[in-house]
Amino acid sequence: MKILVYGAGVLGCNLARNLFHAGKDVALLARGNWAEEIKQNGLRIKDKFSPRTSVSRIPVVTALAPDAAYDVIFVVLRYTQLDSVLDTLRTNRTKNIVFVGNNVQARALAAALPEKNVLFAFALSAGHREPDRVVSIDLKKITIGQLRGAVSNAELIGEIFGGTKYKVVYEPNMEDYLLCHAAFVMPAAFACYKTDGDLKKLRRNTVYLGRVIDANMEGYRAIRNAGHDILPKADADFESEKYRKTCLRFFKLMCATSLGKLCASDHAMNAIDEMSALNRDIKQFFDENGAAYPVWQALEAEAGRYLR
Repeated sequence: MKILVYGAGVLGCNLARNLFHAGKDVALLARGNWAEEIKQNGLRIKDKFSPRTSVSRIPVVTALAPDAAYDVIFVVLRYTQLDSVLDTLRTNRTKNIVFVGNNVQARALAAALPEKNVLFAFALSAGHREPDRVVSIDLKKITIGQLRGAVSNAELIGEIFGGTKYKVVYEPNMEDYLLCHAAFVMPAAFACYKTDGDLKKLRRNTVYLGRVIDANMEGYRAIRNAGHDILPKADADFESEKYRKTCLRFFKLMCATSLGKLCASDHAMNAIDEMSALNRDIKQFFDENGAAYPVWQALEAEAGRYLR
């Protein structure tokens, strides 16, 4: 298969590197100094828990021409950048388009590309980009699928990731999965903004972390009451004490270790526009469905000087 990864941030670089190392015919769309860096010195990725830096001589392109033919294009851009590439995707001949990352407008985005086979994905990868390399944690796990009711893409997904080291989770209801993901990550982003990106300030603040979990539960409750599924299914019993204890352990671990910086605050502090748009759009969803979310609003107010 011929694959294009459109976007060379942390997620895009890790995805391209992993496909390339599995022998896939993959190119990476990058621009500016970063594109030149990769062309000259290779794509350099320092994995947080490895002493070595991988160097991958991945082909780089700087634009997507209408007649450029790929079997699949992974669009790995920030939520706020997606609208800017729709015309380019429409005019290109590639049929299979996969949007990777945060998204609470999945159905509207798919409707904007009626001639395409639109999929959505979320990869467990995080970190930051430096002038000459990416520093990241990459768990090599990706959840991917289409909207509920659309034709299954399980066979296509199997072909794309066959032979890679990815743990692939096929999800036939990515709209609800991504709504739930936003309801989980936004309260964590509020915590990042409350601490100016230093989550270690909260490592002993169990009361505040409890409010973060309360806000997440408000979001899940709004999603469920609007007729959507809570995904992943492991979160379906989100009102239980077991769920609360599991989340509290997770957030305490993030606040006590460097995981918090790599997995949460790096992105939150460098993508304020994306987090602001995600927060705005999921609140619109809550309001349209008559949901109450007072804890969410209180945490948002405490982070207000960052959110736009």
